[in-house]
Amino acid sequence: MEKIVLPDIENIHILDVYIENGGFSAAKKAFAQTSDEVIDQVKKSGLRGRGGAAFSAGLKWSFMPKTTDKPKYLCINGDESEPGSFKDRQIFEYNPHQLIEGILITAYAIGAKVAYIYIRGEYHKWVKLMQKALDDAYAAGYVGEAMKEKFGTDFFCNIYVHKGAGAYICGEESSLMNSLEGKRGYPRVKPPFPAQNGLWGCPTTINNVETITNIPPIISKGWDWFSKIGEPKHPGTILFGVSGHVNKPGVYELPSGTLLTDIIYNYAGGVPGNKDILCVIPGGSSMPPLRGDQLEGVKMDAESLKAAGSAIGTGGIMVMDEDTDLVKVLARISHFYHHESCGQCTPCREGTGWLEKILKRILAGNGSVSDIDLLITVANQIEGNTICALGEAAAWPVRFMVTRFRDYFEARVSKEVNLKVANKVHSMRHTEFPLAEVKN
Repeated sequence: MEKIVLPDIENIHILDVYIENGGFSAAKKAFAQTSDEVIDQVKKSGLRGRGGAAFSAGLKWSFMPKTTDKPKYLCINGDESEPGSFKDRQIFEYNPHQLIEGILITAYAIGAKVAYIYIRGEYHKWVKLMQKALDDAYAAGYVGEAMKEKFGTDFFCNIYVHKGAGAYICGEESSLMNSLEGKRGYPRVKPPFPAQNGLWGCPTTINNVETITNIPPIISKGWDWFSKIGEPKHPGTILFGVSGHVNKPGVYELPSGTLLTDIIYNYAGGVPGNKDILCVIPGGSSMPPLRGDQLEGVKMDAESLKAAGSAIGTGGIMVMDEDTDLVKVLARISHFYHHESCGQCTPCREGTGWLEKILKRILAGNGSVSDIDLLITVANQIEGNTICALGEAAAWPVRFMVTRFRDYFEARVSKEVNLKVANKVHSMRHTEFPLAEVKN
């Protein structure tokens, strides 16, 4: 199987090696075409975003206004803060020049002369690696005004690496733009969308790192070639980051539509001790989990996972064996989203705290059966009632895990709250656990 994003070419991260293997020839080919022709090829390829929403990349590019005097911007989202997702950093480390070439082609297509690569704050190593690759490309004349002479074109683009400050919310596109502008990473109310009102009020397109890295091969080999790889409605390869209870965790580039069980057992080496799988989260921690006894026939692409009751997300596959404490897992996930909530929307700010609190009560052995329904109620109050998708990110794992593993959670709670003394009122005043932890 041909790898598109992380090809098996030794030292491809070095500029000279990248050029020896056809590097920047796709950009030269693109610059000889009109921007509409480039966008049309990406549309026809069927490339969908790899950052979570799986939206058509070419269609997103076409939203950029053609008649405006304002400068246009391109943002590359490399925040990658979703637990279970660690594939973009592979591109920063092993194939950064294909990303740079993809940025140049994308910027040309949408008419942007400035692009920002926004990288997760904790990715110190990968920020340095990406900056080194960008410096090399600048020095060789492949980026900036020198590219006019290098490519024989009037077009040029400057690219900047921007290191985030370590906030999950900045992976949300409007928060990312606020962060780039030097503001607090608060999500913006949409509409207006970034293509109309993005960075500094100017038209802006935002794409994921993996999405953009697919662009040069699409231009050089043609949209028809790309569209025939994997599932027709979600073509191409996907970087699957496999973690948890597998023998060989790592990032695997495979065609979309590869069976989830093939990835776990054939590529990731199966489960240690040949234990049964209790649960799999297929697209990063915010996606709905699947039961281990319902994995047969599930394909890893957007449409197939939607039919199975989950979503492709960032392709971060988290495997949990039969000995996993799901209450502990869910409490940890809820703690993360509670901690990372920006606090702007009340349902998210308060609701994530409630979810964590209830789960910790169950984990401590003080939960009652009504807590299970309360978890679902709180999750439902968050979902759809926030400015950004962090609300859904916090609500989905709780709602779907509790619903799909209800028997498991019921076995962890009692039918009633066990108070320390018989008198309920008295016990609520003097019990060893706080009043707020006691259900009425």
